[in-house]
Amino acid sequence: MDKKHLSAIFKVLADENRLRIVNLLRVRKMCVCELAFVLGVTQPSVSRHLKKMKAARIIGSEKAGFWTDYFLIDDDPRACTLLKCLKGWLREDHVMKKDLVKFRQADRRKLCCSIEK
Repeated sequence: MDKKHLSAIFKVLADENRLRIVNLLRVRKMCVCELAFVLGVTQPSVSRHLKKMKAARIIGSEKAGFWTDYFLIDDDPRACTLLKCLKGWLREDHVMKKDLVKFRQADRRKLCCSIEK
């Protein structure tokens, strides 16, 4: 990891909503509508956060039928170490705890537009 990449990671993680996204994605892959539901923000706002996180190579994405799933990337050992540290810190935060409770209700089939396959 070069200094530029490290700096990009810290800039991305300096935002509370992006930290909340990291906290959620450490549990499972999620789509934009699920993340927006849990965070209580608009889908365009979530998409902007995800774009920045992807540019910093913290997250990746993959198509899953109608949806695009986002997930944490774990191919950089230093970034993984940082994310493991964050996991411990985030575990104690009351907002992060509330997100994980609401996370259990995030069902893309109910939240996203109902398009029949």
